Amino acid sequence: MVDPVMTVADATRLAQQGGQALQRGDAREARRALQPIAAAGLANAQIWMMLGEACRMEGDLYGQEQAADAVLEHDSNALRALVWKADCRRAAGDRRGAASWYGAALRLAENASPLPPSLTPLMQSAQASANALDAEFGVALDAGLAQRGFPVDRRSPALARALAVMRGTETAQSELQKPSSFFFPDLPQRRFYEREEFSWAPSVEAATDAIRSELRAALADPALFKPYLTHDTGRPRIDFGGMHDNPEWSALHLVEKGEPVTELASRFPKTLEALEQAPLCRISVRSPSVMFSLLQPGATIAPHHGMINARLICHLPLIIPGEGALRVAGEARQWTEGELMIFDDSVEHEAWNNADRDRIVLIFDIWRPELSDADRKGVAALFETVDTYL
Repeated sequence: MVDPVMTVADATRLAQQGGQALQRGDAREARRALQPIAAAGLANAQIWMMLGEACRMEGDLYGQEQAADAVLEHDSNALRALVWKADCRRAAGDRRGAASWYGAALRLAENASPLPPSLTPLMQSAQASANALDAEFGVALDAGLAQRGFPVDRRSPALARALAVMRGTETAQSELQKPSSFFFPDLPQRRFYEREEFSWAPSVEAATDAIRSELRAALADPALFKPYLTHDTGRPRIDFGGMHDNPEWSALHLVEKGEPVTELASRFPKTLEALEQAPLCRISVRSPSVMFSLLQPGATIAPHHGMINARLICHLPLIIPGEGALRVAGEARQWTEGELMIFDDSVEHEAWNNADRDRIVLIFDIWRPELSDADRKGVAALFETVDTYL
């Protein structure tokens, strides 16, 4: 809320005082001048940056992180604020969070041409901190895998190579698969898999009418559907073609982050029963995921890559009102109600609905059939370790 007493002229005067105090190295005086501007709701990114610097000089990590958050609300690519956020997360013991913020800052700096000399020491410090966190993570990863039955001498060659790619000691070699999080090597480079390849597929397809009936009952309560992508304020903002917090692409999760949504299970018994025969991908708090995906008329999902190439994504089309399609690496296929569409989402893909009504498909993920049982367990153990690492 803006303080009705403070005028823009007052804020300008205080900002000048705060800037002058910072130049003198007087952090306390700078905060005394700048904090009222923030409290009045009149602070812009520059004022928040100055306030953050004053907090940093005084060792006030809480205030520094608040300022960094405010700057990033104005400009998600503000390098100094990204590094501050990382530093504060690291000091708070949030190593995974800190690594994500350092990574975002370093990637941005790498693409900046040229990087201002004033930021060079900051980015050198960020790189050193990121390297230290990466070393700590490597030790924890090996220990966690060993505890879960996968010490170095019990990892398959493929799993060992996957870990090397993850750790950056080996480069992923892949024509199509470009997963954003984890690459498992030597898997077939395929866009789509055919439904006839899976013995469990007919039983799922046979349940289409029952699943659609449960879905239609849920559609009477549209509040059940939430935007599929929501911004996690604890991580750097990622642009996704305007789809973050956008109801044009929404979802109703029955199983989310590997766990059934308890309050919904009784409303979708036939749906969940139909998937019991499918080899659902079970990876820590990441999968399986089972959801109804709704794409509004005229909506498009921008080209993107999924996170993990050890799984496949299945669409069971339920309500297909007209022209729309899924394109995977240049090959487009239209949905047909009741016929599974199965694809590798680590390959670049996009979708659109050009019909005049909502398109709804049931989405779930399965293990890639080429992945051995031992390697499935290894991948699961890997992400159990990652997801319990703080």
